[in-house]
Amino acid sequence: MTKRAKRKAFVTKVCLLFLAVVTAILFLTPIVLTITNSFMSASEISSNYGVIFQNATNDGKTYISETVNLKFIPDMVTFSQYITTLFKSPDYLLKFWNSIILVVPIVVFQLVVAVFAAYGFTKTKGKLSAIVFFAYIILMMMPYQVTLVPNYLVLNWMNLLDTNWAIWLPGIFSPFSVYLITKYMKRIPVSLLEAAKIDGANEWQVFAKICVPICKGIITSCAILVFIDYWNMVEQPLLFFSDTDKYPLSIFLSKINAGEVGLAFAVATVYMVPSLLIFLYGEEQLVEGIAYQGGVKG
Repeated sequence: MTKRAKRKAFVTKVCLLFLAVVTAILFLTPIVLTITNSFMSASEISSNYGVIFQNATNDGKTYISETVNLKFIPDMVTFSQYITTLFKSPDYLLKFWNSIILVVPIVVFQLVVAVFAAYGFTKTKGKLSAIVFFAYIILMMMPYQVTLVPNYLVLNWMNLLDTNWAIWLPGIFSPFSVYLITKYMKRIPVSLLEAAKIDGANEWQVFAKICVPICKGIITSCAILVFIDYWNMVEQPLLFFSDTDKYPLSIFLSKINAGEVGLAFAVATVYMVPSLLIFLYGEEQLVEGIAYQGGVKG
């Protein structure tokens, strides 16, 4: 490599690194701002951002002439917002546990259904299997807002509205995980499965001891993506629940009024914790499951 080429490669790396750093800062700034501001007192938050939320009460139609002070470091650290959120006001914790109760069964059982369905699509050949799988793809391509009304009509016919099943059933049988795991599982070498059968493994052993362990990365990826997707759901509970006590925290966050701005920061921080922990725990599997599309590594 010539000296000029080396210089060009170095400049390219520096530019890409700079771009990556700027992008990371832009994405992390709202998160850092939310976390640090959650330790501010209500009076300090009001002095820094009060003009924004006063404008919000006027439907955002008033021009903001004052400069908003984006402050990352509190003048005095206080845990009063968290004490109110976790101990003094049960509404926040109730909505948090509503989110857990609604989302965790969807993640678990959607993956169970997806793994078995993916194995069935992998082992079954023919036009009927291809047509059914194509239908899954079509359903996955549709935004869930399109299926909200049909789901509402079916759930109403089944008398499941205002129950957790109204959220669980559409989520459990969502085609998203089925599609990803099927595409991954179909790339497992047939010779590997045939070798296991020659060694005496039955169909269940091939599925449980070969296919599932090989697909561990994509299964973890699906679990993270499905959890984040349903953790942030808004439209489904609003449509399927008339009882506000069953609402998840994702809806409750959007309804915190301007007089509880400090609490909004604290509740938002608590709300982010499960998603961040799950992402950090399964980061390697997520990258592997998305980037690697083969079945067996060399």
